[in-house]
Amino acid sequence: MAERVTSRAGDDPFSKVYGRGVTEELPPPETRPRALPPAPFALHGAVITPDGAWDSGFVTVADGAIDKVSRTEPTDVQVHETDGVILPGLLDLHGHPEFNVFAAWEPPELYANRYRWRSSDVYHALVRDPQNVLLTKVPPQTEIRYAEVRALVGGVTGIQGASGASTANAEPLVRNIDLWAFGSHKARSMIDLPSASSRDLPRLQKIIADIGTGDVTAFYLHLSEGARGDDRSATEFQRFLSLGAATPATNIIHGSALSADDLRTVAGLGCRLVWSPQSNLRLYGETTLAGEAMAAGMPVALGADWLPSGSTSLLAEMKVARREFAQQGHPIAAGDLVAMVTSVAANMAGLSENLGSLAEGRPADLVVLERHHSDPYENVCLADPSWVELVCIGGDITYARADWFAALSADAHAPTIEDLIAWGKPMRLDTGYQGGADVPSLSEVRRLLTDAYPPVGPIFA
Repeated sequence: MAERVTSRAGDDPFSKVYGRGVTEELPPPETRPRALPPAPFALHGAVITPDGAWDSGFVTVADGAIDKVSRTEPTDVQVHETDGVILPGLLDLHGHPEFNVFAAWEPPELYANRYRWRSSDVYHALVRDPQNVLLTKVPPQTEIRYAEVRALVGGVTGIQGASGASTANAEPLVRNIDLWAFGSHKARSMIDLPSASSRDLPRLQKIIADIGTGDVTAFYLHLSEGARGDDRSATEFQRFLSLGAATPATNIIHGSALSADDLRTVAGLGCRLVWSPQSNLRLYGETTLAGEAMAAGMPVALGADWLPSGSTSLLAEMKVARREFAQQGHPIAAGDLVAMVTSVAANMAGLSENLGSLAEGRPADLVVLERHHSDPYENVCLADPSWVELVCIGGDITYARADWFAALSADAHAPTIEDLIAWGKPMRLDTGYQGGADVPSLSEVRRLLTDAYPPVGPIFA
C-alpha cells in the first residue's frame, strides 16, 4: 500500500481535529445546574463500595451527591428496588470521541506503528475524509454529543480525549475528565510527542514545569504505539525520557511497543499506563505488556480508544483486557479489573476526591447493572451495555429504564427527554440534563449527522 507523506508529528492531520491535544489551560465552560430529581431517593441492590462488595446495600442520593451508603434500609426517603449491581460510573481514560460517530473499519494489514496507518490511503478514505466532511457540515459539539450518548449507554460517566472546542460553550453531558472538571482544569493531553522542530515542544516543556508545581495533575500522552521491535517507537521512547516527560503525573497511552525493561523504567519514574488492547490487536497484532507493567507497580486503567479500531464500549474492552492478562501470564481478579475503570482510573485522572468510588459526600455518579452473577465484581466484568439499567451523573438521572426514569426523575416531558429501545429494552435518555432547551435531543443530533454522512455508526448495535 502506498504510504502518504505527512508533515512533522505535531502537525499530523490526525492531531488537527483535537487541536494537537489539550496542552494549555482552557477557559471555564458555561455551567448550569443539573436537572436533579424532585426528591432524595435510595437505590437497593448489590453495592460495590470502596471497601468491598456487599450483596445487599442502599445508596441514598440527595442534592446531587451520595448522602449515605449503608447496609441498613433508610426510612426517610423513597427506596427503589433495583435487583441489580450498583457501582461508581465507569471512567474511560483514552478515547477520541469525535471519531466515534463512525462504524468500525477493517484495517487491511498490520502496521508497524501508528504513523503508518495514519498515512495510509484506506484510513483517509474510510475515517479521515468523512471526518473532514462532518467538521464542515454539522454544528460544533454535534459529534461529541453523539459520542457522549454512546459512552453513557455503556455505563460510562467520564471520558478522556474530547477536543477543547467540543466543550468551549457548554458543560458536557458526560464528564470530560481531561478538560474542565469540578471547577478546575488540571489535566493536559497530547496526541504525539513533539519533535525538536515542532511548535508543540514549548507546550510540552510548560506541561512538565506545571507538573512540578502541581498545576497539572494528569498528563495524557500517546507513546510508542506500535509493535515491539519497531525502530520509530523505540526512538520515540528514548526522546520521551530525554525530554523529562516521564513524571508521576504522566499517563502513557498505549505503550504497546515498550519492552518489559522499558515498562520497569517508567514505573520507577512514577508513570501510569492507559491500555487499549482491542485497538492495539487490530492494528498491530499485539498489545502492551500490561501484566508486566502492573507487576512493576504501574497503575493501569483502560480506554476503549475509538470506534474505528477499538471496542464498542468500555465493558467490551474489559473483556479483551481480562483475556490478555491471562494470556500474558498475569491473570487478574474481577475486583481489580473493576477498579481499573473506577477507583484506579479516578486516581490516575487526578479526580479521586470526586470520582471512582461510592462514598458519602461525593457527586452521585453511579451505574446500575442487571444482576446475572452472584459475585457483584464478576457481574460487572461479564456485563454488556444491554445490562445497563440506570446512569446517574451528579445526581441527575440521565439514562435509565423508562419505568425507573418516570419514578425517579423530574420532568419526563421535556423536549430533550426521549424514549428509546436499547437492545430490546425500553429506556429513557435526557440530553438536556442542564435544564436548557437549547441542547439538541439525540434525534436531532442523529438527523444532523446522517444528513451530512448517511453511514454513521449506530449506537444501539
